[in-house]
Amino acid sequence: MKFTDLGLSEPILRAVREQGYETPTPIQQQAIPMVLSGGDLLAGAQTGTGKTAGFTLPLLHRLMLSQKPSAKRTVRALVLTPTRELAAQVEENVRAYGKHLPLKSMVMFGGVGMNPQIDALRRGVDILVATPGRLLDIHQQGHLDLRHVEILVLDEADRMLDMGFIHDIKKVLALLPATKQSLLFSATFSDDIKALADRLLKSPQHIEVARRNATADTVAQRVYWTGRERKKDLLAHLIQSNDWHQVLVFTRMKHGANRLAEFLVKQGVTAMAIHGNKSQGARTKALSEFKTGTLQVLVATDIAARGIDIDELPHVVNFELPNVPEDYVHRIGRTGRAGCEGEAVSLVCPDEELFLKDIERLIKRNLPRETLAGYDVPAGEKAEPIQIGRQTIGVRAARGAKPAAPHGRPPRAPQHAPQSRGGQPKSAAPRAPGMGPTGPNGAARGAAKPGNPAAKPGPHPAHDPRRDARPGARPGERTDGRPARNGDRPAALLGGRPPRNPAR
Repeated sequence: MKFTDLGLSEPILRAVREQGYETPTPIQQQAIPMVLSGGDLLAGAQTGTGKTAGFTLPLLHRLMLSQKPSAKRTVRALVLTPTRELAAQVEENVRAYGKHLPLKSMVMFGGVGMNPQIDALRRGVDILVATPGRLLDIHQQGHLDLRHVEILVLDEADRMLDMGFIHDIKKVLALLPATKQSLLFSATFSDDIKALADRLLKSPQHIEVARRNATADTVAQRVYWTGRERKKDLLAHLIQSNDWHQVLVFTRMKHGANRLAEFLVKQGVTAMAIHGNKSQGARTKALSEFKTGTLQVLVATDIAARGIDIDELPHVVNFELPNVPEDYVHRIGRTGRAGCEGEAVSLVCPDEELFLKDIERLIKRNLPRETLAGYDVPAGEKAEPIQIGRQTIGVRAARGAKPAAPHGRPPRAPQHAPQSRGGQPKSAAPRAPGMGPTGPNGAARGAAKPGNPAAKPGPHPAHDPRRDARPGARPGERTDGRPARNGDRPAALLGGRPPRNPAR
């Protein structure tokens, strides 16, 4: 089958040819005709299968057909993504495939100034690609009208649930017209996604082009069994002895990414870290240098790596295994794309053995352990619990806890811990109604009140560090994005004393 067989318009086909593509991937072969038909769709495909083009191409075609030349340009298609990098990547695809169409697109995310985004909206936009937090901030200020949206796309919907965006998603849905086409695309096809689809989609068609949580056959997976203090040296040895270039390395925490990048630089390896605490300019620079090959190693957290799209990325390294097994599938899906061979290497110490078993159970495959002389586990080293923020996970027996159920999901590693001005974590107690970036009646948090003339103004929504791709649950919400049960709620909701807020 060729793209010419799918019913797309000639301007779109010309743009596809200019990108060097002739044959659609399996997800594109199935999704494009279904989206063109106008119905709702729930599509699951592992990372790197071309799912972005699977919704971008038919979306452009439908908007072109329904465009009214004399009408004022309004947002007619909305694509929501969990992270800034993924939003930028999707909008880049929209521009590339729609270059010969009279349609305008823009990307909207936090970490950068609001005014240029507001100005772009005023000039008119047909397709908006956005992260939920910034979108809601701009809408709250009265600069965004979503009443004319014809097509809604939730991309990486599973990740948005994992990151606690379910409430923001519901707020966005409330701003959209009841009659629209809704599409859910996801790298993994979990039961949580099906539950969201049941609430959002109307008689959807279903696509699943690969076994749920499957890993690509083009990715060779290797596990090196090593000591916890020998991981850095082993990583540097593998990179230098094998002359690896374009190596994407994953850590659980942001501070761990920084330390590892600094260590590699001292070993003569060009490396940079990318995570949520980095400025948008620094993240963009690191991604650009990595894609062009100027940067040898990019050290990233799971959230920051979303949107990294390199067809021939040769190496992915799990410096630390993820404590959520589905993240392993996301991570190694960065390599082995577009039919190219890739290698995924995991450096595993005894502390992470339970994580490895959870991953093997998920992907239904045993990963043989290898050792390298001089980097194996030292005699006497035993597994120890892993501290992630305020959580202690792993080595369940050491804590006297029962093993998790086979299909249970451990808590996600926190990526962001909001701090008060005094340096202590903020309370987990829920906010009072109306107390978001602004207080009741739109007053800024901390604004001067009678009897409190010295109060300082609160942060502008554009600079709220908790918005856009900030993982972890919000008060009253589970870390896995599922609705909280009574046992999951802050004590303040149940009449008790608020607990200390776990690191987010």
